[in-house]
Amino acid sequence: MSAPVDAEQAWRDLQRIRVPQERVYDEVERSASGGPGTTYATAAIMWVFLAVTGLDLPRWGLWPVLAGYVALLSALAVRCSRRSRVRLHHSRANWRMLASFVGGAVVTGGTVLLSGRLVESLEPMSASLIRATVSAAVFLLFVGPTTRWAAGSLRGSGGRTGREVTGR
Repeated sequence: MSAPVDAEQAWRDLQRIRVPQERVYDEVERSASGGPGTTYATAAIMWVFLAVTGLDLPRWGLWPVLAGYVALLSALAVRCSRRSRVRLHHSRANWRMLASFVGGAVVTGGTVLLSGRLVESLEPMSASLIRATVSAAVFLLFVGPTTRWAAGSLRGSGGRTGREVTGR
């Protein structure tokens, strides 16, 4: 009852299936981070928060600033999640995405603490501006490569791609 299989035709059929799959992966990679605008907005919000908190605010003044920071980041996250056209199933989140999130938190948090220690001897205004600028710059330098690394891992989970097979 088995029909003869033409290997060349089977290979062409497989390639026809993989091309649309590659387009889906390209779309996922393109929209994975929400674009550079989201990254810059996050860095700007972080910069303002660090610059304001470095001004030696009283404790009662720190809580509204912290609440505003969390509210702005939450609003940005909601806006970006609603704008995304591609919805990934939860099982598509892998160890690379978790590693990039944890790594970003460690690197950015470490930079905030270390730069705060290094500028302690300066006056509060210049110290807070230096700490905010260095921390936001490290955040921007870290987020770009790790986002591409984490989103690029989605492509590797489905076997060989059309470009790898044809050599293009």
